[in-house]
Amino acid sequence: MQTSPAPLEGMSGKAALEEFRIGSPRDVGMLLKQLLDGAVVLSLHGSDGSVFRSAIWTMDSERATIGFNADPNDPAMQSVLHSHDVTVVGYLDSVKVQFEIRNPVLVHGNRASVLNCPFPREMYRFQRRNAFRVRPLMRSAPIARFRHPDQDVEMALRIIDLSIGGCALFLPGDLPALNAGVTLPGVRMELDDDTKLDVQLRLQHVTSINNEGRGVRLGLEYLRPSGDTVRTLQRFIDLTQKRGKLMALS
Repeated sequence: MQTSPAPLEGMSGKAALEEFRIGSPRDVGMLLKQLLDGAVVLSLHGSDGSVFRSAIWTMDSERATIGFNADPNDPAMQSVLHSHDVTVVGYLDSVKVQFEIRNPVLVHGNRASVLNCPFPREMYRFQRRNAFRVRPLMRSAPIARFRHPDQDVEMALRIIDLSIGGCALFLPGDLPALNAGVTLPGVRMELDDDTKLDVQLRLQHVTSINNEGRGVRLGLEYLRPSGDTVRTLQRFIDLTQKRGKLMALS
């Protein structure tokens, strides 16, 4: 996996980054906890180009500090220690997590040495659209509700699958057709009892599902989703994957 930092300054402004950014202290803490619990190997990139690989060893939510496992004799660790800004990169499954830490301090303990620093102010999750397309569990009966753009008809279509970048809906043959390129404002996605999203969609393509003309698959993309919407989608996708793995093992 690519452990080099994503070039944030090369992306087209804050709007382009907003869908990937996690800024609330609560969400930052939750993501750090995932990295801690999973003993995720992280690459710490110093300002001089040095790279020290470690993992989060300690976390103090009250003081908002984390500690990375450190080897005082490692030259790369020493280089990172003396860097004012350090970029941390790691992976949760196939999701690339990136954040900045500042002014790390080496602390020697009885059991181990740690590179201590404050919580990052923000974190980024970079998720490829095609990497995390999931099929919601059928028992949840996910539905997308919206008004047909050309006819006075309320539509309630089953969600076939979804990703961080878009979703696929099933359009039965007895409902009014939709043309590629159309924009659907005010779509209510009801993923489960606790997860409901209001989004705007653009229809990218229409694909026949079978030869009998009983329905088509609509491939849609989200238009300018908010940061909260993206984070909710990410959590739903993560949870769906975990549930799917558990069902496969049972």
